[in-house]
Amino acid sequence: MSLKNLMVHLDQSKRTASRLELAASLARQHQARLIGVFGQLAPAQQVGTVSTWPTPAYADAAENCKAAFEKATAGLAQAEWHDINRGSEAEVLRHITDLARHADLVVMGQHDETTISYAPADLVEEVVLNSGRPVLILPYVGTFHEVGKHPLIAWSNAREAARALNDALPLIEGCNDATVLSFSATAEDARTSCDEVIRHLACHGIEVNSEIMVVNDIGIMDMLLNRAADLGSDLLIMGAHGHIGLPFVSRGAGTRYILRHMTVPVLMSN
Repeated sequence: MSLKNLMVHLDQSKRTASRLELAASLARQHQARLIGVFGQLAPAQQVGTVSTWPTPAYADAAENCKAAFEKATAGLAQAEWHDINRGSEAEVLRHITDLARHADLVVMGQHDETTISYAPADLVEEVVLNSGRPVLILPYVGTFHEVGKHPLIAWSNAREAARALNDALPLIEGCNDATVLSFSATAEDARTSCDEVIRHLACHGIEVNSEIMVVNDIGIMDMLLNRAADLGSDLLIMGAHGHIGLPFVSRGAGTRYILRHMTVPVLMSN
């Protein structure tokens, strides 16, 4: 399997270079088209009672982004840079989500609450939940030249988990060390579900280690992040919005928790 149409979100933050590098690497690996979408928050310039757009600051940031994109994608057969040319939060959210619907995979960055934000705080969540496409999110800390060699698959026998797993197949094909971590309220249910995932991945030539976790409290996401760290995983694969199949976790809480506390790249699908 391969990816043929990739999109990466760009802005003037320092972390843009990291996700652009990874997106360009994936495009080369899969011989795919790569579209870079520049979209960030910026108020219109007020000159008396008249608003003008784009502002000089926005235009300079866009030009610098375009130059960086062209340098990073040199040699790619299909690389396109796109400026949504909007600065309000609602417009940035809408345009980026709309464009994401036409990609095989969207590469984005985790929101960093400790620095100046050039994008809406809920941009990633909005794209994950409303674009209908898989989103690969990179943490705001760390360097990630490649992903998918040591994936951790969070499995719960839910629709969202199934979607994420199959969306991730092009990234984990030929991986060296994959682990499926199956959550359920009983060991029997977790094992049965995990065995089916193992058979499915075997059909794609992917051998996996398996673990089951019987969950009886609300610390599921911390357990998941801790296990990813313990295993040295370079990609966490999980369904978004849902509660990983457990009734005591409020809907969407797990997605938001991971988006805030993630320490490894995460592929989410809804």
